[in-house]
Amino acid sequence: MNKDLTSSEVHRKNILNNSFAVEEIYNTYDIKGIEYEGIIYFTNNQIANFFKVDPRTIERTIENHKEELHSNDFKILKGQKLINFKKSIQYSATDINVGPKTTNLSVSTFRTLLNFAMLLPNSDVAKEMRNKMINITMDTIAQKTGGHVKYINQKDKDYLKKAFIEESERKKFTDALRDFVDVGQYKYAYFTDLIYKAIFKESAKQYKQVLSLEKNDKTRDTMYSEVLLIIATFERGLAHEINCKFEELGRKLTKQETVDVVKKYAAHPDKYPLVNDARTKMASRDLGLRDSLHVELDEYINPITQDDFEKFLGEQSKSLEQQIKEHKDVFLRLRDK
Repeated sequence: MNKDLTSSEVHRKNILNNSFAVEEIYNTYDIKGIEYEGIIYFTNNQIANFFKVDPRTIERTIENHKEELHSNDFKILKGQKLINFKKSIQYSATDINVGPKTTNLSVSTFRTLLNFAMLLPNSDVAKEMRNKMINITMDTIAQKTGGHVKYINQKDKDYLKKAFIEESERKKFTDALRDFVDVGQYKYAYFTDLIYKAIFKESAKQYKQVLSLEKNDKTRDTMYSEVLLIIATFERGLAHEINCKFEELGRKLTKQETVDVVKKYAAHPDKYPLVNDARTKMASRDLGLRDSLHVELDEYINPITQDDFEKFLGEQSKSLEQQIKEHKDVFLRLRDK
């Protein structure tokens, strides 16, 4: 997918919030900065020199994107902190000169420097860096998942437990369709698609197309734990509602009657918070982690948080094998219910 970092704050944050990618990008560059309190900093002049732009361009960029840059470690040193920073310059290998009359000094970390690279459309150095950081970011995600990005959802330590719950609730739903709905065998796929469309606006076929899944790939093997949980909620609730409608009518439901039950259930206001959360997580994570865009969920796309990157790529993430070992007792209890 074409990612224009100069125009999309979401794409910018999806790189800057990925500490694993930022570290890899840092390791590819040899940029001399000033160590202060254990962190490498760069002054505005250093950044201007690196990107080969006029210092006034950096100042205008700061003014136009002040809030974003501050959220990515840009800061202004004053008072004692500035005094201490000046002392750090004396021990650095740089030839920076901060005049004695300077009362405040803007400094940036490497993360901020990357942010500048995304905000300088007319710098050839910045353009080259943007291309490189996009490639490194995607390579980092692929490396962290062993090349299986489509199953990155299974790195969530809660995935297997939620998958097992969903499977249990699905049986209640399919049993209700079997016993209380007078429609042919296609009803299982048909009403499953109705649930999918109610939650994330796509059929199973459309979902597979977005994620470029193979014909035999199971959609739910690729879904995030939060999405599986709301699907389970719908399945449990609809099984109950279909049963109630059957008892009310004293006969099996027709196709249209079952459709009406699903639509009424999905439209209830109490579903909104869970549906909204599922749409946001699916749309945002799939764009940032899988490079896949759910067009129908475009309005729900947010940047991926640092916590989520840690959840799927860091020490918090766990392989499916680890999850099976750790939750074996839980699965046995759920199975026997």
